[in-house]
Amino acid sequence: MRTAIISDIHANLPALEAVLEDIEKRGVDRILCLGDVIGYGPEPRECLEKCAAFDVNLLGNHEEAVLFDPVGFNPRAKAAVEWTKQQLMNTDCPREENAALWKILDSMEKTYEEQDIFLAHGTPRDPVREYLFVQDCEDDPTKIEELFASFSAATAFVGHTHIAGVFTASPRFQTPAELGGRYPLGKERAIINVGSVGQPRDGDPRSSYVILDDSEVEFCRVDYSVEETVRRFRRTPLPENLALRLVEGR
Repeated sequence: MRTAIISDIHANLPALEAVLEDIEKRGVDRILCLGDVIGYGPEPRECLEKCAAFDVNLLGNHEEAVLFDPVGFNPRAKAAVEWTKQQLMNTDCPREENAALWKILDSMEKTYEEQDIFLAHGTPRDPVREYLFVQDCEDDPTKIEELFASFSAATAFVGHTHIAGVFTASPRFQTPAELGGRYPLGKERAIINVGSVGQPRDGDPRSSYVILDDSEVEFCRVDYSVEETVRRFRRTPLPENLALRLVEGR
């Protein structure tokens, strides 16, 4: 079975549509989403509607912020959360449509496990909010050790930092480029960041996701019309820097 694992769409509909088209071309059997479908971007309703068809939708910190409170969010992110809430309660839309969107949010679990994989938005230890940064390998090796001890599966998949790559317990981080775009499963335990569909932060503006099969993980990058997303941002009161950062993938 071929499984696409995606994360951090952030209400970027052109990016999501491009990724879904790419997934369809690659003969994927199912889609698992690690959260942050909404937040930052201009089309939260449309993205939630598309994600309703996925096999798994996990809770990200932006969904948690919309459902409860934006804990630890900077002012721009908080503004995006409040605007997103307004969009999901839009009185110009049928009440039934609004209720369906909130039902999707309310149904999101924090983690998902099957066979020898573990899925979360943040980390296995703190599934919604904790970040696993590349620099943690040098700055906080104890953190890496504790994270690997916090789950029993061979491989964990996460998002949240918007930077794709593979963490091993060494501790070590390898980029998709260093790995030749593929990572073989079974050699050692790993925490794999799938990157971001809607707001990459590794200097590459293309959408990022992975495809998992029985023996390896393939890192995928997909072009989409960043300019179109920027135009859609400008129809909203969202902070402009949230749109402009997409151009450089930061």
